[in-house]
Amino acid sequence: MAIDRGLHPAEKVKDYQQRGWWSEETLDQLFAANVASRGSEPALVDPANRQALLGTAPRRLTWDELDSEVTALTARLLELGIGRGDVVGVQLPNAIELAEVYLAAWKIGAVVSPLAMQYREREIETMASEAQFDAFITCSAFGGRSHAVEAQQALAGVGSIKHLFAYGPAEENADLPEGVALISPAPADEADRELVAEQVRRDPNDPNDAVTICWTSGTESTPKAVPRAHLEWIATTWGCVDAPRIVSEDVLLNPFPMINMAALAGMFLPWLRTGCVLVQHHPFDPQTFFGQVMQERITYTVAPPAVLWMLLHNEQLLGAITNSSLTRIGSGSVPLQPAMVKGWQDHGISIINFFGSNEGIGLLSSPEDFPQAEERARYFPRYGTPGKTWSSRVSEWVQLRLVDPTTEEEITEPGIPGELRVGGPTVFAGYLNQERLADPFDDHGFLRTGDLFEIAGEEGQYLRYLDRAKDIIIRGGMNIAPAELEALIAMHPAVLEVAVVGDPDEVMGERVAAVVALRPDITLTLEQLVDFLRERKIASFKLPERLEVVPELPRNPVGKILKRNLRAPASR
Repeated sequence: MAIDRGLHPAEKVKDYQQRGWWSEETLDQLFAANVASRGSEPALVDPANRQALLGTAPRRLTWDELDSEVTALTARLLELGIGRGDVVGVQLPNAIELAEVYLAAWKIGAVVSPLAMQYREREIETMASEAQFDAFITCSAFGGRSHAVEAQQALAGVGSIKHLFAYGPAEENADLPEGVALISPAPADEADRELVAEQVRRDPNDPNDAVTICWTSGTESTPKAVPRAHLEWIATTWGCVDAPRIVSEDVLLNPFPMINMAALAGMFLPWLRTGCVLVQHHPFDPQTFFGQVMQERITYTVAPPAVLWMLLHNEQLLGAITNSSLTRIGSGSVPLQPAMVKGWQDHGISIINFFGSNEGIGLLSSPEDFPQAEERARYFPRYGTPGKTWSSRVSEWVQLRLVDPTTEEEITEPGIPGELRVGGPTVFAGYLNQERLADPFDDHGFLRTGDLFEIAGEEGQYLRYLDRAKDIIIRGGMNIAPAELEALIAMHPAVLEVAVVGDPDEVMGERVAAVVALRPDITLTLEQLVDFLRERKIASFKLPERLEVVPELPRNPVGKILKRNLRAPASR
């Protein structure tokens, strides 16, 4: 199924472009500009442990070399009839080939739908059927699994699939299942260049064309397909360039899978925007990761809060990192511990606080706007606050509203929980197959985020994240935000990571439960945890009534905690 051209109404595009919120640029133009200006300079580097993961040696390419391989791949896609609006499903780890698939597809207007490496036949079939994949690209094997075989089995009943490809060493692909074609990186020849150049001249991209179909995380329900155009991605990218102040001299290390907002807007697209160097890493392996930081002279990376907290308590690794070229780190997805952010700042490395979604939320707390580490951990900028300006250009484009989700009344006073609503150029146009889903927009055209915030700060200039609306615990009629408790519990010296959930209770409705993973060789009892929280002077109705210690918290393929797996059954 081809995706129609023009995700957003023409009037909206004209209005936003006149305001300067959207441009006429396309992502393939950003790549072409880097090739023209930085041709022989380094561009892209494979994971250092690629040999163990994929069976082939890691490579590093200049912009010219990358362009040659992208052109060759683009020519192969065109020869097979893949082009404008066709959906290409991709299940590849962070390696050079994944970047090349994105760039090749975008050059001819095809839409990339990336899937997590952890997904198996059920998820692949579900997503391929929902988005009607025309082609699917994976690897022959990764981490001991035969992805090509799994994909072939999963896609056998998906009628839209016309082509199935697998990357991998040629000598290991004699046994590829029937219908799976081997594909390998190769430089372009003159015929390839002429074919692609003619196609681009004849059918150039429009910035309103779809370029990706990413997927909601699916922590509680079936994932939804999120199409996004050049327009929103480029607007979103500016925020992720401005907050960490990424420039062409930077070297980025990307450990997040390139399947959603975190890696695409946080790493991949800033690389395209600035022409710096991108070093890939996947899956997360501490020894390889820290080795890359040193060897590649990384200046900026992203990491989960739990990893950053752990590193602060490992003097050997911390010393190596703080004496390296690294100057700042992005983090987010859960509330950051103020002590963790301050600890890194005391060692000369700034943590940038990120909060985003595939649908278009993009809040970033930068060291420039939040010089106090504790404030940067707790708050996000409240764009549009009268008399307040922020360093990122995106702050002038994005509109925010805080709304009572029951009455729909707008909240303008501090300390009152409300659902965040977002409008502006970073927000998507709507889900694929939207007619089967609830409308994600309110009567003002703002995105209903499902995230609860409150206004904070002396001037009402901040937003403080409370929790997902659906995760709020209601105990005896009192609302409890798990995120607040999680931030406090994470400060306990025994706790590595934590999730707070509501257990069903016949009398109180719900009771608070804390599920924790502990640091090595440390124990923790419920009584000890409650005493620790009482010292923080929190209301007694928020105190946990169950503590469960687990080796690690269950997560979905994009790293979000699966809280539904942690709640006790009603009979417990």
